[in-house]
Amino acid sequence: MFDVIMTGLARAVEQFRIEPVWETTAFVGEAIFGGRFILQWIVSEYRKQSYVPVAFWYMSIVGSIILLAYFVHKASLALIIAFAVQILIYVRNLVLIRKRKRQAKT
Repeated sequence: MFDVIMTGLARAVEQFRIEPVWETTAFVGEAIFGGRFILQWIVSEYRKQSYVPVAFWYMSIVGSIILLAYFVHKASLALIIAFAVQILIYVRNLVLIRKRKRQAKT
């Protein structure tokens, strides 16, 4: 098991050496995508209740677009489809939020 982990890490380091720009791109995308949960946690703690801020959805879209670009570069069809569909869902959430806010004003 340890050998498998070490081999995987060695391959990841080698991949970073070969394509540093693309691997950095993936890292940034993943940091933004994962950071949305930290944002949600901080806002929920502040409000003392579970809450998903609108910025969560924007971070989801930005992170997904960056990761989609990475997976297009890697030609990973399953992940291309996954992130493309996710982007549509996140955009739809923003549309629903905007619609609700407009209705609340009237």
